[in-house]
Amino acid sequence: MLAAVVLLSGGLDSTTALAVARARGFACHALTVRYGQLHQVELDAAARVAAALGAREHRTVAVDLSPLAASALTTSSIAVPKDRTLVEIGTPGDVPATYVPARNTVLLSLALAWAESIGARDIFLGVNVLDASGYPDCRPEFVRAFEALAGVATRAGGFRIHAPLIEMTKAEIVKLGMSLGVDYAITHSCYDPIDGAACGRCDACALRRKGFAEAGVPDPTRYA
Repeated sequence: MLAAVVLLSGGLDSTTALAVARARGFACHALTVRYGQLHQVELDAAARVAAALGAREHRTVAVDLSPLAASALTTSSIAVPKDRTLVEIGTPGDVPATYVPARNTVLLSLALAWAESIGARDIFLGVNVLDASGYPDCRPEFVRAFEALAGVATRAGGFRIHAPLIEMTKAEIVKLGMSLGVDYAITHSCYDPIDGAACGRCDACALRRKGFAEAGVPDPTRYA
């Protein structure tokens, strides 16, 4: 069985990406990064997901970006945007304060290091550009560029960066995950949780709600 490294945040998208990798027959090595995010709840969700979806191995590594990468997710003095409309969230070129500079570049680099060390040639991540917040490191161009980088930055080369959800809506992602047996009740997407519950007002909550509603699937999220 071929091995794959899967970046796992514990959110809806990365969980679905893990389910896709498993369905494609890969032995999944899940990687979660403690990058300086303000909330432990997503790390706890990642551990639940890795166990529930049968990851061969789950590692959490700490690479603190918070001293360098200012973001509402890493810096308590920067407010998480709330109550934005779906039109505002989807405005082209609008990169909200929840964007963490270079996060996916760093995370993919860590995944690449682990993949090369264990002889894996496949890396999965759950980025997508539809029904998303417009982060530049979630675009197809970024994924293609990193795959090219991986080919020249490593001893062996030949790595494949899989972003199976990149051009799917949240509703399509939810339907795909449901077909693969994902229990979304154990996932966490909120940028600003309150006592472990989703705030219901940030961009991530709005997009998650939209996805379940349009998929016709009951939303299992516990909102504050």
